[in-house]
Amino acid sequence: MTKLKGKVAIVTGSSRGIGKAIALGLAREGANVVVAARTETEIEQLPGTIHKTAEEIQALGGRALAVRCNVIAEQEVEEMIRKTVEEFGRVDVLVNSAAVAYYAPLLEMPLRRWELVLRVNLTGPFLCTKAVVPTMMEQRSGSIINISSVDATMRIKTPVRTGLPYGVSKAGIERFTWGLAAELGQYNIAVNALKPRGAVDTPGMRFMNPDLDWSQWDSPDMMVKASVFLATQDATGVSGMVATDEELCTWHALI
Repeated sequence: MTKLKGKVAIVTGSSRGIGKAIALGLAREGANVVVAARTETEIEQLPGTIHKTAEEIQALGGRALAVRCNVIAEQEVEEMIRKTVEEFGRVDVLVNSAAVAYYAPLLEMPLRRWELVLRVNLTGPFLCTKAVVPTMMEQRSGSIINISSVDATMRIKTPVRTGLPYGVSKAGIERFTWGLAAELGQYNIAVNALKPRGAVDTPGMRFMNPDLDWSQWDSPDMMVKASVFLATQDATGVSGMVATDEELCTWHALI
């Protein structure tokens, strides 16, 4: 029996990369999935669109709704939630996976790039969560999964170039997770932050790091297993947790 049969999940940033892998993983477990991202037309350097992800879910026998959404545009976020409820009648899971990165030394960092990374990676989850929470409160159940990164706490240089604002934004999303879990627990809504143990081989990471050896990078598989587990939680289970995929999968015997 599938673990998420009848559940409805919104996954932002799911046109490619970790977001797409999570969307497919939730669908395999029976969830109806809203594929939310900006990309509707294929980009040569960054393959993937919301429609292709939705088609792959449908090919698995699942239900999917592709919704173009810029997570820093409040009206578009609210419209995404409206379309989800109109199509599926509820929202059980929100995965805040949409993110951008920009690498440059501090003195070469344009203000507009710094602000864009913080807006997409931190304000975006705030807007998506704020828009979906009223529905979850009414249901008195829900699971919010914020995708973080080891860059939030890593203090040493790595060959992977994600940039200072990326790490700052991910540190913020972890604090956001703790505070939100405490605030929403009374409504039986779980809030957790999940991050890969290291670099994951995705189109975005390859695009940002074209000269690196990707052969030892992780696949998104463990992130998918951990996300499926967290999607089944409410406030009576795991909530307020910040962990890597490896930690969570080890603690809960998922691997």
